[in-house]
Amino acid sequence: MTTPPDFSQGAAFVRGRYVPIAEAAIPITDWGFLRSDATYDVVTVWDGAFFRLDAHLERFGRSCERFRLDPGLTPAQITAILARCVRLAGLRSAYVEMLCTRGQPPWGSRDPRQAVNQFYAFAVPYVWIANEEQRRRGLHVVVSEVQRIPAQSVDPTAKNYHWNDLTMGLLGALDAGGDTVLLTDGAGHVVEGPGFNVFCVNAQGVLVTPKEGVLEGITRRTVLEMAQAQGLAVELRALPAHELRGAREAFLSSSGGGVLPVTRVDGRPVGGGEPGPVTRQLMQTYWDWHKLPQFCTPVKGDA
Repeated sequence: MTTPPDFSQGAAFVRGRYVPIAEAAIPITDWGFLRSDATYDVVTVWDGAFFRLDAHLERFGRSCERFRLDPGLTPAQITAILARCVRLAGLRSAYVEMLCTRGQPPWGSRDPRQAVNQFYAFAVPYVWIANEEQRRRGLHVVVSEVQRIPAQSVDPTAKNYHWNDLTMGLLGALDAGGDTVLLTDGAGHVVEGPGFNVFCVNAQGVLVTPKEGVLEGITRRTVLEMAQAQGLAVELRALPAHELRGAREAFLSSSGGGVLPVTRVDGRPVGGGEPGPVTRQLMQTYWDWHKLPQFCTPVKGDA
């Protein structure tokens, strides 16, 4: 008797087949692996429904266009694949990723136009980028001297795997006793960290987030919409590191946890050293919005 595949740890779509996450792989000759020549997007499932799936699919499409990649599938077809991965894994809350890689051009060719692009996807249990204790007490963020890749080199609004700057910055932050890192733009402004955007409530009570040189996160968009709904003063502009250090409150935004409080920057307390009222309100509202039908797409179909 053939043993059925074990999808309990997650499920993936690889070259037309659904496989357990432990068996998911791409060829080492795919330029997505060899050259980080790929794009991706991550959508979450909470209580059996995708959150803001349309926004993630739209951004994935724009990223593919920016990097001249073609997944060869319509948004509806991608949705069906993502949903089946979730269902096969039996997940009610999930971290779901869609990817498009360059693939491999014929041997001897270095012409990316000759490569056959490949689409992959997977679903695993929901991923938090901060653990429960960090979410309760707030994160300690280190501002790194590592400069984020300039937007003139790699478009940050197209989601990509050019993460060596983020990884080197993160290693330095962890070595220094921090929880995570924020990179700068080379002019003393913080931009973003590994998988998240940053916000602060400055000394004037204005909610500030970097405008340039960052991925325009879907969670970032959600925070801006929540702030508008709550009548908060908001500014999208350059955020100097010294303004972040002197802020009343600070937090990160990510699909891997929503609104995540920051209570220390470079070893010094932010405000009173605990999550502030604006942060707490936005944290609660973020999860409340997961119940709004306009943002939720139920995971449908059969496994």
